[in-house]
Amino acid sequence: MEFFELLLPLALVIALSKVLAIVCKKVGLPEVVGMLISGILLGLIVLIPGQKIFVGGENGTLSGLSFLAEIGVIIIMFTAGLETDLKLFKKVGLPSIVITTLGVLTPLALGFVVACAFNPNGGFDQLGNGDILLSNIFYGCILCATSVSLTVAVLKEMGKLQTRVGASVLAAAILDDIIAIVIISLVLSIKQNGAASPAEIAKTIGMIFVFFISAFVIGVIALAILLKISKKPMHRIPIFAIALCFFYAYAAQKWFGVADITGAYVAGLVLSVARFSRYIDSKLEISSYMIFEPVFFANIGISMISKLTQSSASFDTSWVIFGVVFIIVALLSKVVGCGTGALMFGYGFKDSYRVGVGMMARAEVVLVCANMGIQDGLVSVNIMPFVIILIIVSSMLVPSLLKLSYRHEVSAKLLPSIPDDFSLNTNNTDYMA
Repeated sequence: MEFFELLLPLALVIALSKVLAIVCKKVGLPEVVGMLISGILLGLIVLIPGQKIFVGGENGTLSGLSFLAEIGVIIIMFTAGLETDLKLFKKVGLPSIVITTLGVLTPLALGFVVACAFNPNGGFDQLGNGDILLSNIFYGCILCATSVSLTVAVLKEMGKLQTRVGASVLAAAILDDIIAIVIISLVLSIKQNGAASPAEIAKTIGMIFVFFISAFVIGVIALAILLKISKKPMHRIPIFAIALCFFYAYAAQKWFGVADITGAYVAGLVLSVARFSRYIDSKLEISSYMIFEPVFFANIGISMISKLTQSSASFDTSWVIFGVVFIIVALLSKVVGCGTGALMFGYGFKDSYRVGVGMMARAEVVLVCANMGIQDGLVSVNIMPFVIILIIVSSMLVPSLLKLSYRHEVSAKLLPSIPDDFSLNTNNTDYMA
């Protein structure tokens, strides 16, 4: 493939994904849905005999788009870490830790049980070689992720963002991000390192722990350097920040056997405490929004169509039933897990239900997780259509159910432990998990 051959598919991806993203935003759906649909529509070009726009193979245009998409996912996870407000835990405390822990473990457990029921012998993926257990676990891992950007927007619109429910959802979503990334990193590390025995699994967990410790030690040094640089022209800060992101992603994968997305996310966490974190985020948003995000999400749709046409797997009755059950479990498990955690700390039934519904939404991170599983051969590409349906359904349900639950209320009781001058950053509602 000549380089110029990549320019036409790149132009098509960027243009169509932006048009459909705008359309989805106007009808109340996340913009990523539009980007995914654009990828699916463009992926249909693959079915045209003799077409030379989307060509597979090591040197094909699909390979070039995938390369750009990999950079895109690194930047997405880095900005997710940057937008994490670790200070919020001091305001909310233990309840949100329990809420999010149950909100991660419940979907993980139920997703695993459902996968085992439908995939007892690796029938979905024909993995063999002892990976069936990891495959079923990863189906559960996909359900761990949440995205509360839509929830935040709805609560803000109703004036409920700084209530007990709003603060709990925000704090829980932050921890949800961290726990989900660690669990997924563990599963991927075990798969990549071939760790099967308890000793090998313990070693893998130890490597993840060492990585986190090393990352934060290096992060302290990097922060000190960046603070000195920040006294000079600020435009230099984002340049060194993205360099740190790429270094962390490389080091995580190369030296510790941890997923590169985890390294990027941790780099964002390290810089999230700095006063210039929002400045870095705003600068990265330009390149990410214009090129890397649309390419990443559209590439998922294009790759899905391409792989489905090449795969011997088919959507038989068992796959359809599994997909429907998978979506139902994904929605209910967050409500049950997070709602139970809220009930344990004295939240009323209605507020517990609101917390659970608020944590039910899925968006970017669930796509990242599913895509990582597909790339590592842990889950079948056939799961991706159901993940996309999950995003659409949850995006439609969350606003409706939240507004319905508040229909008889004029005001909500503020969280007593939050001081009067406590202020959440309501200008940026793009919190992911």
